[in-house]
Amino acid sequence: MVKAIGSDSAEDVRQLSDEELMARYREEGHADIFSELVHRYERELYRYLARYTGDPSLAEDVFQNTFLQVHLKRGLFEKGRPFRPWLYAIATHQAVDSLRKAGRHPTVSLDQRVGGSRESEAGNLIDLLVGEEDGPLSRLQESERQQWVRDSIARLPETLRQTLLLAYHQDLKYREIAEIQKIPVGTVKSRLHAALEKLQQMARAARQDGDE
Repeated sequence: MVKAIGSDSAEDVRQLSDEELMARYREEGHADIFSELVHRYERELYRYLARYTGDPSLAEDVFQNTFLQVHLKRGLFEKGRPFRPWLYAIATHQAVDSLRKAGRHPTVSLDQRVGGSRESEAGNLIDLLVGEEDGPLSRLQESERQQWVRDSIARLPETLRQTLLLAYHQDLKYREIAEIQKIPVGTVKSRLHAALEKLQQMARAARQDGDE
């Protein structure tokens, strides 16, 4: 059970970094510290989960379960470890588990840049796959294109699909994805490249089928 905060004021708590807050919560279990962590991430993390699950109601449940796990696993948080990737790792695991129980696959936001605009100059996923070539994807309406991409992403291997989903969240950097998935940054980039290549192969195949 979380405890009320001690001598620290609310202003003092707001001045602490995420890592300092989590370290204090691990040691002291004060409710106000936990509430500050939830407040800092409630919008950002909920938006990520809503995009990941494609279901606002399920995203809310996963959000609540994520912070329940933060509470239950607070003793496992290591000093000096970045909090944000640790939180996203828990959230992603909770989302995958919830989707698996529901017999569904993750979705993807189709209007984000790979790895965030600060790390990549690549355009959005639709632009990458449609390109300038006159083919079936180019002729589709926007809603049909998005549905084609979602269906194609669902056919990717799980490791590639998850990396792609994380990369298309606008604020997650490659190093954070690496921390979440417990893999080197180079592996994140290679998985993302492989995922995009497979999707482009599917797009080329669709163009060829449309020309026959």
